[in-house]
Parts: sequence; C-alpha cells; structure tokens
Amino acid sequence: MVAQKGRDLLLKIENGAGFATAAGLRSKRLAFNAQIVDVTDADSAGRWRELLGGAGVQRAAVSGSGIFKDQASDALVRSVFFNGTICDWQIVIPDFGTVSGPFQVAALEYSGAHDGEILFEIALESAGALTFGAL
Repeated sequence: MVAQKGRDLLLKIENGAGFATAAGLRSKRLAFNAQIVDVTDADSAGRWRELLGGAGVQRAAVSGSGIFKDQASDALVRSVFFNGTICDWQIVIPDFGTVSGPFQVAALEYSGAHDGEILFEIALESAGALTFGAL
C-alpha cells in the first residue's frame, strides 16, 4: 500500500438506510488485538515461552476525534451511546478494504475552548465477529 491521505480513512455507522459517514472526524484509528494463551511449562524447550495458537480472544478498537458537522450524525452517535446500543459500523481503509461488524460506543467525550469549536472524541469496541472486504 502506498501513502494515503488520512482523511480518506472513514468511520461509518448504520443509520437504518445504509451506512452514513460519522461527519467531522479529523483523526481516526483502528487497532486489532489478540489475547495470547501462555502454555509454557517446565518441559518447554530452552525455557522459551510457548503459546497456544487460535485460543485467545480477538478484538478491535476504533477511536476518532473531530467536530460534528451535521445534526443527524451527532444525534445518531449520541443516541447509540446513551441507549447502549450495539450497532453495525464500517471502517473504510483506502486501497486496502473495509472492516465491518458490530461495535459498541465505549466512550463519547465533548470538549471546547472559549475561542474555538466544540470537539468530540469517540471510542468503539468490537462486540462480535468482524468481516473484512478487500477493495
């Protein structure tokens, strides 16, 4: 993958009529993690750690920050958070693919300075199996 514009990484939420871009995000991050299961014992060769493949829990975390540019996306994200709703989201990575699946909003923060705009930060945690579709 060659260099890409950061603004082309998109975070989209299911709004009942398809996926809508969460408007105004200036920065976005997607992280995949896999829990490891250590099965090292006294007979492990050379006392090297041994791991059990495919046994740990996988998860994805998404975060972003920016400004809300329209009332519809602000209201949708806010209602999903306050209702504790798990809904489908998409993370579009240019020239790579799309990660889709259920996420829950784990954090939603608002901030602002007296001489600036209101900013928000959002954190999502995967809540089920994710799929990957290559572009």
